[in-house]
Amino acid sequence: MSTAAHCSPDEIASEGLKPGEYDEIVQRLGRHPNRAELGMFGVMWSEHCCYKNSRPLLSQFPTAGERILVGPGENAGVVDLGDGLQLAFKIESHNHPSAVEPFQGAATGVGGILRDIFTMGARPIAVLNSLRFGSLDDARTRRLFNGVVSGIAHYGNCVGVPTVGGEVYFDPAYSGNPLVNAMALGLMEIPEIMKSGAAGVGNPVLYVGSTTGRDGMGGASFASAELNAESEVEDRPAVQVGDPFLEKSLIEACLEAFKTGAVVAAQDMGAAGLTCSTAEMAAKGGLGIDLDLDLIPNRETGMVPYEYLLSESQERMLFVAEKGREQELIDIFHRWGLQAVVAGSVIPESLVKIRFQGEVAAEIPATALSDNTPIYHRELPPEPPEYAQKAWEWSCDRIPPCTIQGIEIQGKAKNWTQILLDLLATPTIASKRWVYRQYDHQVQNNTVTLPGDADAAVIRLRPLEGVAPRGNSAVAATVDCNARYVYLDPYEGAKATVAEAARNLSCVGAEPIAVTDNLNFGSPEKPIGYWQLAEACRGLSEGCTAFSTPVTGGNVSLYNETLNAAGEPQPIYPTPVVGMVGLISNLEQTCGQGWQDEGDLIYLLGALLTPQPVEQGAVTLGGSEYLAAIHQQVAGRPPRVDFELERQVQVACRHGIQKGWIQSAHDSAEGGVVVALAESCISGQRGAELELASSKGELRWDELLFGEGGARILVSLRSQHQQAWESYLQTQALPWEYLGHVSGQNSLDLRANGHMILSASLANMTDRWSHAIENKLNPEDS
Repeated sequence: MSTAAHCSPDEIASEGLKPGEYDEIVQRLGRHPNRAELGMFGVMWSEHCCYKNSRPLLSQFPTAGERILVGPGENAGVVDLGDGLQLAFKIESHNHPSAVEPFQGAATGVGGILRDIFTMGARPIAVLNSLRFGSLDDARTRRLFNGVVSGIAHYGNCVGVPTVGGEVYFDPAYSGNPLVNAMALGLMEIPEIMKSGAAGVGNPVLYVGSTTGRDGMGGASFASAELNAESEVEDRPAVQVGDPFLEKSLIEACLEAFKTGAVVAAQDMGAAGLTCSTAEMAAKGGLGIDLDLDLIPNRETGMVPYEYLLSESQERMLFVAEKGREQELIDIFHRWGLQAVVAGSVIPESLVKIRFQGEVAAEIPATALSDNTPIYHRELPPEPPEYAQKAWEWSCDRIPPCTIQGIEIQGKAKNWTQILLDLLATPTIASKRWVYRQYDHQVQNNTVTLPGDADAAVIRLRPLEGVAPRGNSAVAATVDCNARYVYLDPYEGAKATVAEAARNLSCVGAEPIAVTDNLNFGSPEKPIGYWQLAEACRGLSEGCTAFSTPVTGGNVSLYNETLNAAGEPQPIYPTPVVGMVGLISNLEQTCGQGWQDEGDLIYLLGALLTPQPVEQGAVTLGGSEYLAAIHQQVAGRPPRVDFELERQVQVACRHGIQKGWIQSAHDSAEGGVVVALAESCISGQRGAELELASSKGELRWDELLFGEGGARILVSLRSQHQQAWESYLQTQALPWEYLGHVSGQNSLDLRANGHMILSASLANMTDRWSHAIENKLNPEDS
């Protein structure tokens, strides 16, 4: 191997490396790297691959539990569902690619997360997504939104995996940097979980799947850099191009190959492509891999080692096979119309050795690329940043006073019915039907609750081949994050994210069991960015511990920043998305969010709707959708999480569902209790009549109606179960309140002290809620 010359500062910076990191590379190699090796270090030492700024913070997460079979470190986490069933699940981001090329960026995000699942030996059964965009009043945002949704629909629909749920938020904070997080779930189809660590010196290394091209060059480094005005043109080659039909064949071929027992280890070629797969397999196995690039199937001529090693062409895998059984595996992949070649072997030295045209093109210790990477231990600022302290000074006297009739906004009087209709028409709260109607959410015929019908997705668990059917179980899944809360108070906001995810699962009768997370933040090198990241991780850790939902893995996406109109870096809201899964032991014991029958009784569990003094911070307008959408203020402290009350409320809800008492359940989130009541009316297409017990107390009327706070679930049940239900509640140490009943009138009517506070027709609520996003996308038609 020829000696390389010192790399120039421009070459070092172009790979996303710092001068000090280059010095470390030289020290570890004992020489200067060549261009291919520099590129390998660039992608493997990116934040996207090695978590050099976040790893110290991630170490505080709880990762073990009685159901956890595989935790962080593998392609996906795996949990034991009982009855011989094991679930693999994971969430990952494709933010920067989606900002540059929204269709392919989002499509390949789906393809990548699916490969993480079936690489473990699991058949993908569902996809969810968590999306963030700027204001739909902006033409570029509308283009990005259309492209992302189309890309998700294209890949998921073609590959035959249902997209069963998710969330979509809109806020100017994401104008230049949308977030596209995809979560996938799969059921294990092999008795032994497929791991990624190489084993067996002399075993052959197989390259399988699609060919390698120049698309997606340096995607991992690109994902770890800030976007700028030129990104849409300059970074387009870093965006991969996917083929969902080829991936479908890859799923079937891989699962068939795993069942032979001839595959020793498997690794998806996602971020950093061949570099990552060879380095991680070698490092995890404590061995090395010798790979010959001349044997790699390619689709472009004249490719050099740098391009082979950094390409992120999609639908590719790397296997370690049992020696002597290579042809057995190759035949399987050829039968599915896929590439399959022996491209290397496992070696005893812990090296990644790359050959090209008869020479050694790169030779690097595996741990230097995968494990022994730079780690930055940063210091928290001595006090919260100025923006947060200023926001915490906010109080209700910053907005106009209100009465039982309504409030005056910018010189115009509005009653509470009008305020409700305005909130229902905000894109964050409004129906996401325009999004999910493009997804095939019923393929595989296991989707129990359709998108929009319940607080979490519910997927039927069919017994696998060779597993005797026992029970009638299902898995529930949700993705959640109120990023405005996290922006205002990262610690409390992150705790609230975990609590809401668990609450959504409880609303369909599922017991929360485990978490995967996607940490979307700005630059950790800036004091504000690091404070947000560190405090949010602290909150996530406490939340996951409180709900006994260990973290099985996830993704970190930092440097989500773009230049604003003034040419200054503008970070997104800190957005730690939590993907949580839960178990429903009996599929007959679940419910949706819509009212079911006229005369059903409506109860509120948790912080009450009746005006009364409450613990400071339990219910508040701070950080609320009402404050942002109606008063254009992002300020205040978000609701404080009471873990004990959350657990009590959720246990009561699950118990009522399991007993068959509860007909519907819906948590109170953005917009407060009245918006939640309206959503249950719309979902069930039934009205409701409610009466407040008293108008005396310290809450403002807008805080009463639209204030937000956790630990609140609306439930409805038939009158025949009233006595049993209330008797049960009286034995529990949680506040609860009877609000009223499902009515035959097509309206939501709320009274107090003989006064009608709010009366909204079902038709008006449905119209404003249903068409808000379409109206924004087609402003000339609205």
